[in-house]
Amino acid sequence: MVVQHNMQAANANRMLGITSGAQAKSTEKLSSGYKINRAADDAAGLTISEKMRKQIRGLDKASSNAQDGVSSVQTAEGALTEVHSMLQRMNELAVQAANGTNSKDTDRKAIQDEIDQLNTEIDRVAETTKFNEIYLLKGDDGEKTVNMNAHDAGLKGTLTDNGDGTATFTMKELNDGDTVSIGGKNYTIGSKEADAKALIEAPANGDPDKTFTIGDKTFKVKANGDVCDKDGNKLYVKTAGGATAAEAFDTSKELTTDSTFKNNANTDTANTAVTVANLKDYVKGGVKVSDGTTTMTVLTDAKDASGAAGADGVDDNDTSVITKQKAYELAGKELLAANQIGDTEGHASVTNGDGTGLAFNAGNGTFKINVGQAKVANTLSFSLHVGADADMTNKITVDIDTMNSANLGIKGLNVTDKNGTAATYAIDAISDAISKVSSQRSALGAVQNRLEHTIDNLDNISENTSSAESRIRDTDMAKEMVNYSKNNILAQAGQSMLAQANQSNQGVLSLLQ
Repeated sequence: MVVQHNMQAANANRMLGITSGAQAKSTEKLSSGYKINRAADDAAGLTISEKMRKQIRGLDKASSNAQDGVSSVQTAEGALTEVHSMLQRMNELAVQAANGTNSKDTDRKAIQDEIDQLNTEIDRVAETTKFNEIYLLKGDDGEKTVNMNAHDAGLKGTLTDNGDGTATFTMKELNDGDTVSIGGKNYTIGSKEADAKALIEAPANGDPDKTFTIGDKTFKVKANGDVCDKDGNKLYVKTAGGATAAEAFDTSKELTTDSTFKNNANTDTANTAVTVANLKDYVKGGVKVSDGTTTMTVLTDAKDASGAAGADGVDDNDTSVITKQKAYELAGKELLAANQIGDTEGHASVTNGDGTGLAFNAGNGTFKINVGQAKVANTLSFSLHVGADADMTNKITVDIDTMNSANLGIKGLNVTDKNGTAATYAIDAISDAISKVSSQRSALGAVQNRLEHTIDNLDNISENTSSAESRIRDTDMAKEMVNYSKNNILAQAGQSMLAQANQSNQGVLSLLQ
């Protein structure tokens, strides 16, 4: 029996210490809710869970970034909704101004006043729309030059955008006798007298009779050269002194189907038979000639617009009859007017396809168009970081063009001309502006839809990663309560056993009595 080394008490004390330590850890885990409160609890688990925590918190902030992005996009798109409304109203006004019943001095002036106000409001919206002090529709620092769309001025033909700020317009081929509308006015393509006379010819042997209309007269020519009326009766002309072959054919003389007639002397005298060559004498300036397939209007062009001698491509007696090349000149001028809308840089120009300038005696119906241009602010571009990692694929870029009147191609829009042609061309320009705003809104809508999917994905990844991190780091409360209860019982038992072990040495005292 010894008293210096009470091994029972020492063992009980050591076990009590272990139990107390385990009990303290259980208490800590139950109190904090984490089973890893320090690196010593699970070094590997701590490393893994901290990486997960970084990802989770990054994902949550990325989701917040995306939500901010949606808000900014909605702000810009909402403002463009009003721009669209204003452009639709401007389109209504342009269509109204294009009507010929409007007065230039009153009606079109009132329409122009409203268009000016709408243009100003579009510029104000572009200048002031902002989100978190970021101006969304006024563009970014710097300047760029944008090209307007090319327009065909309502002419029939093919318009091709060359992609380099130029376009090519090939007008539908014009032939003698064609009717063409240019600038809202109808013109007839006149013919040279010689070309019109060339239509008049006798049919070949064996071919059916040919019918010609010259002015208000209709003739039928047979293969043998006989000239007849529309019913097939051979024609003659009465002359003052009877039949004289050498006498020039006089188109003012009366034609007859009777080969003889009674003169004042009451004697029979043969008339002069009308020939194909005689018919051509009816062909002169202003007369329409038709062979049943082709119709030509003979053009007389000996004077210019001022009345001075010299051709100008316009009939001297009827300004609606013009040459083919004059039609090309007028068409080129209308192309220029249509393409000058929105051109704030004075860049728009139109030349003939061969590079020559527009003129009444030049051109072949092909035109080169230098489109209008405008200088505008650079495109606003910002990136939304929608991921937890430093990866550039986690960037979603939002691009928003300047949405002012200059970029939309309607700056300085004017509809107050005399006949409504300017308003007609303005309709195309406004249509381009509506299309440009639609394109920008569509792009913003697409980004918004993408961001909403991104937010859903980020939230899903964050949730699943949080679940994985919880399995590593969170305390299983039920399991830990079992451990706590066990350690509590063991601590109480250890305390009791330590007390009993300390009492075992008391027997030594009985030996000392």
